[in-house]
Amino acid sequence: MTKPFLFLLPLLITISQTFPATGAEPGFLQSVKRNPMKLRTEKLSHFRFYWHDIISGPNPTVVNIVQPPTNNKTTPTGFGMINMIDDPLTEKPEAGSKLLGRAQGFYGLASQEEVGLLMAMNFVFSTGKYNGSTLTILGRNPVFHKVREMPVIGGSGLFRFARGYVQASTHSFNLKTGDAVVEYNVHVLHY
Repeated sequence: MTKPFLFLLPLLITISQTFPATGAEPGFLQSVKRNPMKLRTEKLSHFRFYWHDIISGPNPTVVNIVQPPTNNKTTPTGFGMINMIDDPLTEKPEAGSKLLGRAQGFYGLASQEEVGLLMAMNFVFSTGKYNGSTLTILGRNPVFHKVREMPVIGGSGLFRFARGYVQASTHSFNLKTGDAVVEYNVHVLHY
């Protein structure tokens, strides 16, 4: 009698764990219809705009939130510094050009060997068809390379389920003030 019971015990435990006594599915899990968002055909879009990182003047768009330790031996690269941004995105490189949206997020100096940023930001669009939609960028930006590529990891609004990449290239950089204008070419798949 003991041997068949020992054989059946693991089977009974497995079945009881697989099928709860109530027969109900867990509340956090439910099946989803194949196309719940009525997703259309995916399309590839290309955008070009200019990102203005303004450190100087009465209305900076960058705020330093973490400074590296003063005894840091990697000060030439600024390793450890983090800046919060709310940078304008414009149609042309001039500051007075048409405002398309803002880049909101932060970047940190994440390399001890070169000036390499970890960038985490949302492009928040404020005009036209894309008003209220966002694209999310998260990636490495070695600022002294001519062209830097970072991934688009998502979005909202018209960019829901977006994926793609951005290519950044410095248009201008002021050594005295630290202000920069960077051209962004965005290639994104979205619905």
